[in-house]
Amino acid sequence: MKTREIILILLAAAFGAVAIVTWSEEIAANERAAKISKEAAEARLKSAADIKTLNDKAAKDAKDAVATVAKLAEAAAAKLADADAAKKKVEADLAKAKEDAGKAAVKAAELEKSKAAADNRVNELTAELARLRDGSELKEAIAKQKKAEADLESASTALREANAAAAKAAARLTEVEEENRRLREQTKGTDNVSPNYRAL
Repeated sequence: MKTREIILILLAAAFGAVAIVTWSEEIAANERAAKISKEAAEARLKSAADIKTLNDKAAKDAKDAVATVAKLAEAAAAKLADADAAKKKVEADLAKAKEDAGKAAVKAAELEKSKAAADNRVNELTAELARLRDGSELKEAIAKQKKAEADLESASTALREANAAAAKAAARLTEVEEENRRLREQTKGTDNVSPNYRAL
């Protein structure tokens, strides 16, 4: 065999060996690339699942927060309605107490006039006492005077009670108005959901 042929054979063998090595490395590189691609795909899927889980949790938390705020607002509105109803009742009671006090004052004035008239009548009868023998008119006038005094005392008592009721109703109205104001201030802060929520 000639030297040139030997050299050609050796070169062909060398090229063949290089091709085999290159082919083996290409297969290994493809396998590594496939493995990396698979791991990347799995990582993307896992990341997407994690993101979905976090978004679902955030959405649920936001929904729960909105529901909680709605319940608080509803409870505050109910309390506010109760406070308004209580205020109206107290105002009605106060108006009635004032009306009763006015009626009692009018009745007291009328009874005062009756007492003054009875006193005048007693004075007249006293002046005529010298010429009256049985004193029947005087006794009747005295009885009327005593009755007028008793009626006046009853009217005065009723007036005092009406004034006391009016004062109590006025104090209660002040309490209800203060509670109403406090509830309205609380209600103003229940319409806002936390600004820290942000979907991923």
